[in-house]
Amino acid sequence: MQHNVATVQRLIDTSHAAMMLWNQLGFEARAEILQGWAQQLPLKSAAMVKFQCANALKYIAKQTLMPGPTGESNTLYCGGRGVFIVTAQEGITEEAIVGQLTAALVCGNSVLVCLADTQYAERIVAQLEHVEILTNVITVVSDSTLDALVQHPSTAGVAYCGDVQGAQQLARQLAQREGLLAQLVVELDGITLPIIGSQRYCLRFITERTRTINITAVGGNATLLELGSGDIG
Repeated sequence: MQHNVATVQRLIDTSHAAMMLWNQLGFEARAEILQGWAQQLPLKSAAMVKFQCANALKYIAKQTLMPGPTGESNTLYCGGRGVFIVTAQEGITEEAIVGQLTAALVCGNSVLVCLADTQYAERIVAQLEHVEILTNVITVVSDSTLDALVQHPSTAGVAYCGDVQGAQQLARQLAQREGLLAQLVVELDGITLPIIGSQRYCLRFITERTRTINITAVGGNATLLELGSGDIG
């Protein structure tokens, strides 16, 4: 048990450290890397990568300037939530898994991917490493650590594609854990993909933050304040 706890904590810490750097790259840079990954994929999966990247760039990449009443500037922007677990029921299509991964990654999250077919998961990691994704942004984890990772208070969310029973189990695990509330992103239809295939699917993987720069402080020194859920730097 102690070994398992140490293993889980190490996975979370390493993934979170990678997420901090990955999130700082910005949407455009992340989308460019992921679109390079798309060139290694079958046609439908490649189209899914491009679809998720295009939606992220359209709906959440833009920063919004909101001038304040006392002269400060307030910038509303979006970033990753943290460490996401991506998992799916056995037999789920490659297109669905690719959609989950792309949405989580393009939004600035790091990913711990747990699939029944570990060889396929490892092939995905190798493909992304080939297009020079940052080290440890995506990591393959085993079934034996999945429950502990889901229940870890630092996990930001879980993306799951599968049946109702699997979704309910994950929901119960997340509800019973301590720490911040985690996002559960569920796709129950692995064929038509109404959730993963929606244009605003990416909104489930981000947090909104506000950056305030006050240039009216005493002495004219600028002060910086950032507000938002999660710790993304």
